[in-house]
Parts: sequence; C-alpha cells; structure tokens
Amino acid sequence: MCGIFAYYGPKKNAPKLVIEGLKKLEYRGYDSWGIAYKIPNDIIIHKKIGKISDVKIKDLNPAQSNISIGHSRWATHGGVTQKNAHPHFTENKEIVLVHNGILENYLTIKKDLIKKGHKFISETDTEVIAHLIEEYCKKHSFEDSVKLAIKEMEGRYAIVVMKKDENEIIAARKGSPLIIGVGENKNEYFIASDIPAFLAYTNKVIYLDDNQLAFINNKKTSFFDIEENAHIQKRKVQIDWDIESAEKGQFPHFMIKEITEQKDTLSRAINQDPKIIERVANEIKKAYGTYLVGCGTAGKVCMVGEYLFAKIAKKHINFKFGSEFRSQKNFLTNKSLMIAVSQSGETADTLEAIEIAKQKGVKIVAIVNAENSSIARMADIVIPIKAGIEKAVASTKATTSQLAILTLLAYACNGGINEGKQLLISTASQINDMLNPRYEQHIMKLAKKIKDVESMYIIGRNANYPIALEAAIKLQEVSYIHAEGFAGGELKHGPIALISKNTPVIVLVENNEYRNEILSNAIEVKARGGYIIGVSPIKEEVFDFWIKVPDTGDSYPIVNIIPVQILAYQLAVLRKNNPDMPRNLAKSVTVK
Repeated sequence: MCGIFAYYGPKKNAPKLVIEGLKKLEYRGYDSWGIAYKIPNDIIIHKKIGKISDVKIKDLNPAQSNISIGHSRWATHGGVTQKNAHPHFTENKEIVLVHNGILENYLTIKKDLIKKGHKFISETDTEVIAHLIEEYCKKHSFEDSVKLAIKEMEGRYAIVVMKKDENEIIAARKGSPLIIGVGENKNEYFIASDIPAFLAYTNKVIYLDDNQLAFINNKKTSFFDIEENAHIQKRKVQIDWDIESAEKGQFPHFMIKEITEQKDTLSRAINQDPKIIERVANEIKKAYGTYLVGCGTAGKVCMVGEYLFAKIAKKHINFKFGSEFRSQKNFLTNKSLMIAVSQSGETADTLEAIEIAKQKGVKIVAIVNAENSSIARMADIVIPIKAGIEKAVASTKATTSQLAILTLLAYACNGGINEGKQLLISTASQINDMLNPRYEQHIMKLAKKIKDVESMYIIGRNANYPIALEAAIKLQEVSYIHAEGFAGGELKHGPIALISKNTPVIVLVENNEYRNEILSNAIEVKARGGYIIGVSPIKEEVFDFWIKVPDTGDSYPIVNIIPVQILAYQLAVLRKNNPDMPRNLAKSVTVK
C-alpha cells in the first residue's frame, strides 16, 4: 500500500513528474517511498524511509528519462525499511515494479521460486511478483509473462511493471484502484492510484477495471482482459472538477470518498508498532478495572469493544460514554486503566472523563486519529488509527479503523497478535473486493425504495447490537430519517409495537452461534408486516432485500457497518441533503 504514480511519454523529466505525483498522493498515508526510471540499458532506483514532501528533485539529480514509476508505501508485509520500500526488483534489476494490495499466496510462490534459484532481499509480497514475472520471462515475452503471473496471483493488486530491455510500461489491477491519465502529447500517459495526482496535466482518463491490463509503449497502447483472454477497447472519459471537488478525488462528496477509502485505511490502522500493542495489552491484563470511553460513534465502537474482549480475550472490560463516566469515579484507583477512543482527540466529554480518571491516578491509553490532539497529549500511551483527515462530519473510515485497533488489542491480550493481524489483513482485502460500483448500485436500489419512509429500525445481537446503534446514528446524521437500533432479544419487550406494514428493519447477521436467534427475531418482525433488509454473508429466506457481506469471523462488526454507511450516504443524496455537512452537527464536539 498505498500510492502509485507512473509516467510514460515524450517528456524527459519523468522522475520529477513522478515525485510531484507522489507528493499529491500524500493524503493516502505512507511510511516510505521510492521511484525508478529507465536510462539506456539500465533502470535507476531511489528508495527512502519517511516523507517525500521535503524531497527536492535536485537532491536526487536524476538523469533524463521518459519512463518512470513511483510508490508511497504503508507497510503490510514486512517492516518499515529501505529494502521493503517500493519499487521492488529482481537480482539484476531485469524486472522492476510497484504494487498496491496483498498477494495472498505469496509464501507458496516464494518457496517455489527459491527452489528454482531466486534470491530475495526484502520481506514483502511485492518482490515475489517481480521474480515470478522474471521466471516466466525465461520462456515467454514480457507481456505474456505478466499475464501468466497475474493468473497465478491470489488477492488484490494494482501493479505497474518495467523491464530493463523493453521500452514499455505494463499496468494491471484487481481490487485496488489504478487510473490512467491520457496526456496532451502523443503516447503520453500518467498512471496513478487517484486522479488528483495527475489532474494538473490532464483531465482525460481511462479507468482500468478488475482483471485488466494496459500495455503502454511507443507503438500502440492496448488493453487486455484476463477473464475474457482477449484484447479490449477502453473508453476515454473527460472529467470536469473545480479545486474543491479535485480534493475529493473522483467522488462527489467526502463521505463516499472516505467510505471507499476504508479498503486502505484498515490496512494502515493495523500497521502498528507491535511493541505498543503488546504494551497496551499488558496494561489491560494487569489492570483492576479497564474502561473503554468514547462519545457518539466512538462510544459505539467502545461498546463493540466490550464484546470483542469478552469473546476473544475472555476478559471483562467496562464501557461508558464520556458524558456518563463521572458515575464511575468512586470505583477508580491507581490500578485502573482507561482506553479513550476519539477521532478528533478534542471531544469535550471524553476530555473531562480523562481528567476525572487522572485525578485518581488512572493510566490513560488514547486511540485517536489526531496524534497531537489534547487527548493524545494527556495520554500515557497513544495508538494512532492512521485514517488520515476525515472531512465528512459522519465518521466512517475512522470508525472501522478504531474497531480494527480494538480487535487487534483483544487478540494481543490472548497472545494472538499475529493471528489478529492476519484476520484484519484478510478483512481489509475482502472489504476491498466489496467496495465496488456494482455493490453501491445494489444498495442504491434499496435507498430508492425506502427514501421516503418516516422511520426505520436496525437490530442485532452480540457485537452487532452496538453496530445497530451506530447504524442508526449514521442514518440519523445524514438522511434525517428517524432511525433506532435495538438488541434483537429486546424487541418483544416493547419496540416491536413500532412495527407496521412495510416498516424497514435492517437485520445484522453474523455467521456464528447468534445467527438462528437473530433470524428468529427477523421472522417475528416480518410477521408484523416489517420489510426485512438482511446484512449477512448468507441469503436467508426471511430477507426481503439482501445485502451480502463477507464472512470474516471475529471482525464481522467492521464489515457489517459499511453497507449501512453506503445506504445512509445514498439516502442523503436522494433526499437532497448535504452528506458532508449535516444540519446541527459538527465534526469535532469540543463543547459539553
């Protein structure tokens, strides 16, 4: 992960263009960066840890080149080191590439390549792709070798590849975004993870779809579809954005942009220093009374945390909203622990709860997006969620990042930090597959059907109960539809009286021991005339409308909230509300 930029064309300052493009992708987050560019009979590579924003092209003093690729990386496979930074290459730099995504079967491929004599210098899955292409190049052309390698790859990817003796760039994608900008000059192309990176040069783009490749050279640029096993034609699209919309990328609103970014922000969230995670886990294990504290959406995340720690770590953790924490002050001692969760790090009620706790000598852990915020400064230990700037008032990507951190901590408390990280990496990959135009179009059908309702309800059991509460917040915030969340088992104790004919009820289903019980609740609602919307890995007979989510085990709260985020956004747009700036709400609640 996380940003790709490449240039092919007549300009001889390709390295400079790539550096500039990577700087425009900084909002995506990264911990290292690198570029590569072709010169006669060789490829030059520069890789660094840290920020690219301070780099001046004169410091690199690159030779003239008209072909260059670059990458800004958030570490997933392998630590933050110069060797692990992109671009990656084979021993003789015959093949050089950059890559976003996760090669899920890289260990199997790597073992086979080692047996064939390949040597690796990094810990990454990306380097394996370079060697795999090189192996195929022994018997096949460069273009065919990339095709064959892709057919062997499992997982999501966006790659841009160069070969030392070929005047060509090959780009391919599956799951991860990769967009081609068509320059004003003949045979001039910009390749990037997001349009703002090259918008200064062109507003004409070609969107690569999943399982498609682009062969860019000085003869004829062509496109190939792996599934169809045939060359295809691609359409050029002209985009028309002002400065503000350019900041949103290809999205009309920040909210949908930030929902879509979750396929990347989740990977960043779990890319934590394991020493910090282990340290917090140890504090939880030795504490006499641990409290999860947050407000609003962060409060619902904390409620989910109660369930996660009970299930995964077999440990009881207390939850309180920041505004209600004062009631716990008589139970606090210097052996207590508070975990404060906040996007902004400036939430007034949470700050007050921290002040109360500190008066009792309580140790404070902060899970925040703003690492230099007030809450972070007051904390003894800070875990940054790394979601990047979240501009839409309704929190989306910060929410799932917070959930990921708490899941990782729960696993760490049980000695399974690596197991937890692998679960979350897999979850991020499956969310990447889930977030696509077809999925959004499917949910839009539902949004159009229910856009004029006065009330709707969400039910769930276990950790899906607080997710039901969070789903209600999302719908309230931007659609202005009256929405409430309930525990499935509590319906018969009062709320079922609210159900009348065609009342929309979202049922959150997890594929575990609670499945049959929540489906029984759904049947009760349907018997009273309710319109059942199932969010579930499995299509059930009781559903009137099914929104499929992947079966991700203990991380199901993360995947179950995402379709409701999309639904809330679409309802806001259909009802002509501004989803980025809902009425009466502020992004950061800094007053009590």
